[in-house]
Amino acid sequence: MASVLLAPGGASAGAAPAAAAAAKERTTEPIVIGHRGASGYRPEHTLASYRLAIRMGADYVEPDLVSTSDGVLVARHENEIGGTTDVADHPEFADRRTTKTIDGKPITGWFTEDFTLDELKTLRAKERLPQVRPDNTRYDGQFEIPTLDEVLAMVREESKRTHRRIGVYPETKHPTYFDSIGLSLEEPLLRTLRRHHLDRRNAPVILQSFETANLRDLDARTDLPIAQLIDGSGAPYDLVAAGDPRTYKDLTKPENLADIASYADGLGAHKDLVLPRDASGATGEPSALVDDAHDAGLTVHVWTLRDENQFMATNFRIGTDPNAKGDSRAEAFAFFDAGVDGVFTDYTDTIVAAREDWLAEQ
Repeated sequence: MASVLLAPGGASAGAAPAAAAAAKERTTEPIVIGHRGASGYRPEHTLASYRLAIRMGADYVEPDLVSTSDGVLVARHENEIGGTTDVADHPEFADRRTTKTIDGKPITGWFTEDFTLDELKTLRAKERLPQVRPDNTRYDGQFEIPTLDEVLAMVREESKRTHRRIGVYPETKHPTYFDSIGLSLEEPLLRTLRRHHLDRRNAPVILQSFETANLRDLDARTDLPIAQLIDGSGAPYDLVAAGDPRTYKDLTKPENLADIASYADGLGAHKDLVLPRDASGATGEPSALVDDAHDAGLTVHVWTLRDENQFMATNFRIGTDPNAKGDSRAEAFAFFDAGVDGVFTDYTDTIVAAREDWLAEQ
């Protein structure tokens, strides 16, 4: 059920494979996706973070989704919440700390699937990167963990307030793991979208995952557009679990892009796959990925553009302080010049301004 990815205001940002197999050229301006909200300014995956991203001009906001023990989808980057909430300060939950194997790796902490929604609502979010973003720690303890329902309701309200069609770009986290414990993410995701009248063709929603099998499953169940996330290393865990030797790098080959286009409408690619870095850590010429993906009828959204030096290629850094702000405008220009159809960013205002400048020069 391949659909299309949506541009600002709901226009088509790329043709579906069946409609335009050789859609090489971007047909609209690139979209800006608030990565976990405006997480450069507020603790990530909070309503305050998403709301600020929208008010800074984001076209989409991105909630990562995990499950509670009672099957409610909530917005957290990981199901382990020791680093993003004050759960460690709650003695009543001390015995919930445990070690689990997630995607083949042992992880120790507190996990959303061991809490009911009511229990999670007693926790408060905190800044995940306090050493990098100390200003954000002033908001520690202020915000709840939001449900997907609450995110969608807020986005609807902000769309009305701003008279803009704001999109939602949810990511299902660790779907193989959640399937293994009887808390599949796909069914509650689609049920929640239906309650908000968003499980329909041309709704401002894009579904994404780092795994592949769950996206194929979603493609069979919905007309919503789908984006296959592609990391810079490693492999989709569902392929690993199935004994499939393909890596993320393998998935960027033209023959595998054609396969992705059979169930997805776009790629969410690690930015280094589009602008590879040389031995000095600097970017050079773009790779073939954007052209190859466009040839397959896929759009390309890259992640993640952040203002701090440590997250940039060396040619975009300013000074030597890893936490100082680099030349985000130049970085954004480089990706827009490379032909990407959208970017994820922690600093929505930076990238929206850069997009305006870049468009003015075209």
